[in-house]
Amino acid sequence: MTKLGLAINLDRCVGCHTCSNACKLQNNIPMGMLWLRVVTEGADVMDGAVGTYPDLSRRYVPVACQHCENPACQKVCPTGATYKDDLGRVEINYDKCIGCRMCMAACPYEARVFNWQDAERDPDFDYGDARVVRRPKGVAEKCTLCKERTDEGEDPMCVKVCPARARIFGDLDDPTSEIAHLVRDKHAGNLLEEFGTRPQLYYYG
Repeated sequence: MTKLGLAINLDRCVGCHTCSNACKLQNNIPMGMLWLRVVTEGADVMDGAVGTYPDLSRRYVPVACQHCENPACQKVCPTGATYKDDLGRVEINYDKCIGCRMCMAACPYEARVFNWQDAERDPDFDYGDARVVRRPKGVAEKCTLCKERTDEGEDPMCVKVCPARARIFGDLDDPTSEIAHLVRDKHAGNLLEEFGTRPQLYYYG
């Protein structure tokens, strides 16, 4: 079996948002929407800081779909539009999505966005990978772990472009893989473990 996942080194993440912007371009994401956001731990604004001047600190945490083993979004989807594929990714069948947004309410990571209107792009054309499905108005969407790339054995675009090499992609079920070694040796953990969703995105550092 194969179970694809990501490990993110928070000590290396510099909050440059390259992953977020590359994800947007790769996946033809419209204006006003992101599948991957880089939040500042403990702060309520992007690129904020924690503490009182001059004793300030800042730690960046990239957040996207966690591709959970026990996805809350899948449990509440009334049509089966949300599903786990044979590589462990959580995906959406847009033809089955009825736009009820139950998945958005259920996801503890706020990882999904919704197409309320016809997509607006600047510049006004499809700039994403031609293999990526163009989502219609009225459906939920999210990180697919760059399905079109990873189906071909390529890294997700966020991994490919990270200038700090903070992101490692691979097969969590292969004990010899780099990601499996990192998760084990670095005692990597998950976000919001108390929800029991068992994410396939791990954080360490």
